[in-house]
This record gives sequence, C-alpha cells and structure tokens, in this order.
Amino acid sequence: MRSENLNRLGVGKIPIGVLDSTVLRFTGAESKLLATPPKAGLDFAAIRLGRNFMVISADPITGVVSEIGRYAVAVSANDVATSGNRPQFLESVVLLPAGSTTRDVAYIARQIHIAAKDIGVTIVGGHTEVTPGLSRPIVITTAFSFVRRYVSSDGARAGDTLMMTKTAGLEGTAALARELGPPNGSISSGVAKRAKLFLDRISVVDEAEAAFETGRVNAMHDCTEGGVLGAAYEMSLASGVGFELDEAAVPVAPETKAMCKHLSLDPMKLIGSGSLLIATKKGSEKLLQKALNGICGVSPIGRFTNKERVLLKTDGSETRISSAPEDELWRALRGRE
Repeated sequence: MRSENLNRLGVGKIPIGVLDSTVLRFTGAESKLLATPPKAGLDFAAIRLGRNFMVISADPITGVVSEIGRYAVAVSANDVATSGNRPQFLESVVLLPAGSTTRDVAYIARQIHIAAKDIGVTIVGGHTEVTPGLSRPIVITTAFSFVRRYVSSDGARAGDTLMMTKTAGLEGTAALARELGPPNGSISSGVAKRAKLFLDRISVVDEAEAAFETGRVNAMHDCTEGGVLGAAYEMSLASGVGFELDEAAVPVAPETKAMCKHLSLDPMKLIGSGSLLIATKKGSEKLLQKALNGICGVSPIGRFTNKERVLLKTDGSETRISSAPEDELWRALRGRE
C-alpha cells in the first residue's frame, strides 16, 4: 500500500491539496452546460439553461445539534447568495442517530421549514433516515436558484478592496454558546445569552443581493469553516491572486472576543457564516457601504494583490499564509470530548 494512502485526515474540511488530488480529479462525464465547474474555494456551481443559469450548492452541518435545521438552511442558501442572487429552492438530507424519535424528526423539520420560509426559499424534497454509527444528527442541504447573471468567488482582481460584512466568527460564537453548556469562568450569563442570538445573523442573503446590485462587485465568498482567514485564503486561491488582510481592521463583537478569550481561540479562524467577504473595485467602498446601509455594517479589511497572502497582525508583524487554517470550533469541540 502506498504511504499517502495511510495519511490520516483531521476533522473538518480536507486540505485543499488533498481535495485537488482526489475529489476534484473525479468529476464524472464532461458537459458543455457547466458554466462554473468545481474548484477549490468556490461556493457553488453554475449550469447553463439557455440564456440563464442554475446556481446550486450543497453543505452539511456536522458539528452542532442545537438549531441544526436553521444552520443547515443558512449555509447552502448563503453559498447561492454569494452569486448575487437569492436562493429559491432547497432539498434536505437528514441523518439521525439510532434511538431518535418522531419528536426529533419534527424538531429538525420545523427548523428547516421556518428558516427557509424566512428567506423565501421553497423546500422541494430530500431524504430522512435513522443511520447506524452516528453520535449526533447530520443535516445536508442543497440550495439552488435560476438566475440571469452572477459573480463567483474566483473573480477577485489584484487592486480590489477586500470588504467584510458584520463581525467575525458569528456562527462559531453562537455554536459555542449553545453547545458548550452553561457559562462559567469569565463568561457571564448575559454574554452567553447574547452570543446564542448570533444565530439570527447568519444569513447573508440580503446583503449579498444588495452588494451585487451596485454593479461594483467582482467576487463574494461566505465566511464558513476557517473563518475570515480561511475565507480570504480560499477566495484568493480561487482567483489566483494574493492578499493583505489587516487583522486590526476586522470587526469582532464583544461576545465573540469574550468567548474566544475564555477558550483560547482565534476569532480570525472561527467559523463565521453570516459574514460575507466582498471584492469590490477600488474607490467603490463608500458606494457599497451606502448600499448596505440599513441591512448590516460593512468594513474594508484589506486588499487583493499580485503578491503573497499576508496577514498583517495587530502587533505590527506579518504572517505569510500558505494554507487554509483548521477551524477553531473543531478545536473547542474536540477539547470537550
């Protein structure tokens, strides 16, 4: 047996190098209808339908149990939204551990229903089963939409300003508050209660649509696993450019700072669904801020370059980024087990 077959993978997304050498080498039959083929760092695929396109994306929720249905709708809906278009339809696959009850099924199904209805998405089907060997539920959703035009995360250009909506680590903050039990130590009950409510902020559908309508956006990418740093890395990799990411410019909510300090986590690497990275043409920053006024805040946090991928640290040092980081949520949950 070759040695590479013995390399064990860590939890979370598989490394991009492994993805390129395995999964992305095996993509079935070729099709001339595929407008945006699979590539590391892309949020969705696009398929030609005459003069229009179908934008489609699938994602799992594996690390949390509380409100898993809401998370599941948000992650795939957000990926479609990074095209600049609202998601329209959704399918779900719900895998339940042995011993689950009809109440468990209803609990997840109702969450999916409410979350989809809130953003105007129609549920068109899926699959639900009890699966041996699971310790917690897994929910996978596929969202799709029919659109006339779109952008994708591989459209960033050197010279573009990198902007970010809301604050870092939104999804991770909510998940940590919900999954790790009652607060203790430096986390007050008030902080934990507010952190749990960050789940209400994890949709980027409205802001992505408003940003796209300005006509000044070259690319967008959802901050999922690996947080702001992971999303910036994936976006630059897909686009074939470098970046300078200014850590001091990245907004971090007080609740996220408190949770990360208590657990010794880095908010820059904490899963952040609800924050959208936007590559906008230089000089368009104020236009973008005006377009998103009333929806959410948006801040310039760096720029795309023709050089290396560099994180400018708050202490004035620079760190070269050569790979996507492991998400801090996995580290925290692993420490609990």
